[in-house]
Amino acid sequence: MRLSKIAVLFASGLILGTAGDLKAQSITVKGSDTMVILVQKWAEAYMKAYPSRKVQVTGGGSGTGIAALINGTTDIANSSRTMKDKEKQSVKNRSQILPKEYKVARDGLSIYVNDTNPIDVLTLDQIKAIYTGKISNWKQVGGPDNQITRYSRENNSGTYVFFKENVLDNQDYHPSCQNMPGTASVVNAVARDQGGIGYGGMAYGKGIKEIGVKKDAKSPAVKPSVETVKDGSYPIWRYLYQYTIGPAKGAVKDFINWEQSDDGQAIVNKVGYVSIR
Repeated sequence: MRLSKIAVLFASGLILGTAGDLKAQSITVKGSDTMVILVQKWAEAYMKAYPSRKVQVTGGGSGTGIAALINGTTDIANSSRTMKDKEKQSVKNRSQILPKEYKVARDGLSIYVNDTNPIDVLTLDQIKAIYTGKISNWKQVGGPDNQITRYSRENNSGTYVFFKENVLDNQDYHPSCQNMPGTASVVNAVARDQGGIGYGGMAYGKGIKEIGVKKDAKSPAVKPSVETVKDGSYPIWRYLYQYTIGPAKGAVKDFINWEQSDDGQAIVNKVGYVSIR
């Protein structure tokens, strides 16, 4: 029975250990949908370089990853927002140690509209007014007489939280917002809807139009790119994070160190995110 239990735990990647331990060779990563395509690419390259190690990557949203970290069912939580104090305390309450935060990449949060929409630029105030319901027709921002369909992420998404805190100034989303399970779903919805607007990571911006964003009416319009996120001229950008229970150890530490290395950060730029270097 003892061997069976160990085998089950090893297969699910729930045990941490040192790099020399057999149990340390399986790494479980869970969380942010924004980060899934990046971390999957990291995992593929890392397992090619270290064939004895297995990295299992799943999404579900930043909140899902953080909940798994609190419950001890993942080695690494991916999050496109910072952990809340109460979440950190929950980790400490269960594990007697605070989580450790790692910045692993940067991301520009794109504003998507349908390809047929003539709107090329919006101010931050206009975006806020759209998502809080003060603006409901594209003609109110210089576009066609067409109702706006608001697409958003679900509330367990770090992108949802970041957008609410940093674009909506913590005001509530309008009840008409259609909450989508992932960024790819937002993009697909906007691509099919001439009145649609959505937001999400700039690496997903295919088949739709990414518009320029102005900090205010007098500022220049800036589109998300590696350059504009790096120099801070694009107004909606963020770090992407990974969290562990206490400082990472063994194979988990090796994997995060590799992600932050030149080799790992080269993949960040290749996938469409922005490196931390």
